[in-house]
Amino acid sequence: MKPQPMSLSSRNEAVARMAATTREDPLDVLVIGGGVVGSAAAFDAATRGLNTGLVEARDIGEGTSSRSSKLIHGGLRYLQMLDFKLVAEALRERDLLLRQLAPHLVRPLPFIFPFERHVVERAFIGSGVSLYDALASGSSLLRGARSRAVPFHRHLGNKGLAERFAGLDQQKYRGGLEYYDAQVDDARLVLTLARSAHSLGAAVATRTEVTEYLREDPQHRERITGVVVVDHLTARLHRIHARQIILAAGVWTGEAQQMALKDTPSGRADSAGLKVLASKGIHITVPKDRIAASGTVGIISQTEKSVLFIIPMRDVWAVGTTDTSWHQAVDAPAATAADIDYVLEHANAVLGEDLTRDDVLATWAGLRPLLQPVKTNDDASAKVSREHTVMQLAPGLTGVAGGKLTTYRVMAEDAVDFAIADEYRNRDSLTETMPLTGAVGFGEWSERAEQIAEDYGWDAERVDRLLGRYGSLIREVLELIDEDASLGRPLEAAPGYLRAEIAYACTSEGALHLDDLLSRRTRMIYETRHRGVDAAAEVAAIAAPLLGWNAEQEQAEVDSYRAYIKAQRAAEQTTSDTEAAELIAANYPVPGQQVEPTPLEDASVEESAAEAGVPGE
Repeated sequence: MKPQPMSLSSRNEAVARMAATTREDPLDVLVIGGGVVGSAAAFDAATRGLNTGLVEARDIGEGTSSRSSKLIHGGLRYLQMLDFKLVAEALRERDLLLRQLAPHLVRPLPFIFPFERHVVERAFIGSGVSLYDALASGSSLLRGARSRAVPFHRHLGNKGLAERFAGLDQQKYRGGLEYYDAQVDDARLVLTLARSAHSLGAAVATRTEVTEYLREDPQHRERITGVVVVDHLTARLHRIHARQIILAAGVWTGEAQQMALKDTPSGRADSAGLKVLASKGIHITVPKDRIAASGTVGIISQTEKSVLFIIPMRDVWAVGTTDTSWHQAVDAPAATAADIDYVLEHANAVLGEDLTRDDVLATWAGLRPLLQPVKTNDDASAKVSREHTVMQLAPGLTGVAGGKLTTYRVMAEDAVDFAIADEYRNRDSLTETMPLTGAVGFGEWSERAEQIAEDYGWDAERVDRLLGRYGSLIREVLELIDEDASLGRPLEAAPGYLRAEIAYACTSEGALHLDDLLSRRTRMIYETRHRGVDAAAEVAAIAAPLLGWNAEQEQAEVDSYRAYIKAQRAAEQTTSDTEAAELIAANYPVPGQQVEPTPLEDASVEESAAEAGVPGE
């Protein structure tokens, strides 16, 4: 797979290509939703040689998939439920990512589980983690691996705990246990999946929202054969035809189902289908020097409602999470004062020195798509696992929901298998063995790290950071600097990032707006106290000529982002989800997104869908 750049131009070409489909010449598979499962499903379908499209209403990974705890893990809590199969599956996927699929993006991360009751907890938790390691070893042996992807766990006494994580309350804890899982930049993983799909020929279009579903015949309204989308960059509507559609909408699933099935005689949108509830989880970030630890190691501890993670993220600590029901618009999750106080309270219960609100640099809030029990009309209409479900919502429309970040590949493979079962039985997925873009050659570039540092005048930390973001694609970033030395300079307000990274995000990583650059292509939104605001003008100035912004558009992007961060800060002072959601919803960080679309030329989408569909222009 030769990596292909994702750009404004390639995005527009993707829209045009999908809009040119007809009932007689449709896509094989159209995926709706550019989160981790949707992007992975597009990649999976493309590995099978299928003519594939992906549409995403916002940016790749903008929803839940960029707002997780950013961990790739087996799920220790499932061992308490005796769900060994699910843990083994997740550990298998973790090790695949570490070893083969994305070693540049996914890295081992040790966690310490501190003990209050030395003997009881050491025996109970130690036996659980021993089983956890055994399941991982068994998975490695089955794949023929000669060694483990991560080290075995080890026990720590009082002295070892103090040396390893001095920031813990040393009077409270009596040693602990250190074990390994893995860490990932979730937004970058999703982006890499989408780019990998694009590199295999899939048409990937962000800021392209489904507004209506096409059906085979106005008199027979069951089979879905395509969609109408609005291009938010041009406000034009287009029809896209596909043999099979996969809905991977996460917490937007209910809303999308209602749109798809509202006029069907079966009424399945109300009686069956996928039932997804939203649960909010928030994290805070604090400066790295506020918590003392030796090297890169995190903390895990159980709370009465969730799990407390204290996670190292190069320049900051991330602390979370919460687990509360969300009943507001799923577009606008936000952390409230109560959420932040809850996280601080539980963090301070394990730390030796208390954190305060003044220590909080930033927050992020994500919505978990919690899958409810599924009712199906027949045994063949769904594939249900412990964590996710794939089912036929209507002929031609497959839905997938549930799961977690770690098992995205399995979910995607299940969804594509299910969708194409009747038409492409012999098209097997290759995602278990095909590395993502940036993985091939990563080892060779890592061996050149010292030479890169010397050639460009950087320290080892910067080179390691670049390798961890781009893998072997670092070559393309370096080529930009070779062509324009000014791009090798750090950003003034965020020196952890180079100007070249902003340019590269515009030319090769599909960024279309300032928020894409500050919130997902980089992590300035929660790595800096200014949350990207102080860097907004500089970043916009780099992006403007590459994205075709005039001076007015450039300023609008900066103003919109500043208003969004202001609303986010205000939400963090509120006492209710309702207030917080209203603030965020009123300050969406992309100017012009909600433009009224230009109607299709013909009066009836449904009438034209019954004909030899001509793309709306």
